[in-house]
Amino acid sequence: MSATLFIDTTLWGSVAVLAFMVWRRGRAVALASAREGAMDFINIVPRIALGVIGAGYIAAVIPPEIITGWLGPDSGWLGVLAATVAGAATPGGPVIGFSIAAVALKVGGGTPQVIAYAISWALFAFQRLVLWEIPFMPAKFVWFRAAVSLPFPFLAAALSMALGKP
Repeated sequence: MSATLFIDTTLWGSVAVLAFMVWRRGRAVALASAREGAMDFINIVPRIALGVIGAGYIAAVIPPEIITGWLGPDSGWLGVLAATVAGAATPGGPVIGFSIAAVALKVGGGTPQVIAYAISWALFAFQRLVLWEIPFMPAKFVWFRAAVSLPFPFLAAALSMALGKP
C-alpha cells in the first residue's frame, strides 16, 4: 500500500468514525455538524485553490537560478540559514508557506534547505509571533519559545543531509 493511499484511507476512516459518533448523539447534532463542516469546506477550498494557483505563478515569476542559488542542493549551510530566515519572514498561513516550499522544490531547491524553510515558517513566522502569540501569551515566554526552537530547522536539515535525498 502506498503512503498516499494509507494516509487517505486513515483520514476517511477517521471521518467515518467521527460521523458515527456524532450520529449516535442525535440527528440534530449530526445535521448541525455536517452543515458546519460543509461551510468550512466551502470557505477554505477557494483559499487553497488561490494559494496553489498563486504558487504556480510564483514558480513562473521567480527565475530558477535564484532558488537554486540561494536554496539549491549545492548551497549547503548558507542555504539552510537563508531558508531559515526566509521562513521566519514569510507571512500568511499554510497555503502560502507550503505553496512557497513546494515551488522551491519544483524549481530545484535542495531538500534540506526546503525542510529548514518549512520548519522555520512553522516555528518562527514573525508576523504570527507579533500578531497572535504575544497578544495571548507573555512576550518573554514567546521569545523564549522561539529561542529554544531555533536549532530545529538546522537539526532537521542536518538529519535530511545525513539520510540523503528522498
